[in-house]
Amino acid sequence: MRTAELKRETKETKIDIQLNLDGTGESSIQTGVGFFDHMLTLLAFHSQMDLHVKVEGDTWVDAHHTVEDVGIALGQLIAKSLGNKVGIRRYGSSYMPMDETLARAVVDVSGRPYLVYQAEIRNPKLGDFDTELAEEFFRAVAMNGRLTLHLAVLYGSNSHHMIEGLFKAFGRALAEAVSSDGTNRLPSTKGWIEG
Repeated sequence: MRTAELKRETKETKIDIQLNLDGTGESSIQTGVGFFDHMLTLLAFHSQMDLHVKVEGDTWVDAHHTVEDVGIALGQLIAKSLGNKVGIRRYGSSYMPMDETLARAVVDVSGRPYLVYQAEIRNPKLGDFDTELAEEFFRAVAMNGRLTLHLAVLYGSNSHHMIEGLFKAFGRALAEAVSSDGTNRLPSTKGWIEG
């Protein structure tokens, strides 16, 4: 089983997080940021990873520290869970339609962290969630998970659908990238994958 857990405490957040890449999509999410809880639940379901997150954060300031720190922790757990990456597909991609919206996610579990984020979200807030935090979350996951991650909303008008499409597409792309390729080899002609 490819699992990892982390307790991370700073002056801004206290995070307890567990991840099982070979799960069934089970989740329990308590970040104190309602819309973000909803997105993490969808991410777990669509990636089929089990994800349990409990956060005490300084949400009286805003949700930034909580969202970014969860992204950091989740990225670290993804990297740790993958181990030496032998026998995985490495690449994954997904298109996700959400009514009028179409989102795309492409991931390479290469060990070379990079984020391309192309989404023009119209509403600045969805509930208690600043929509610009979606990019901060994905950047934290990509950098700490050592993922090359390309995310785009190809078109759409509803801000909720646009962000939800990105989370779902990322989950499905990640599930494909970390799945078994049926071999016992490293998925690189170089014979080496960073991280």
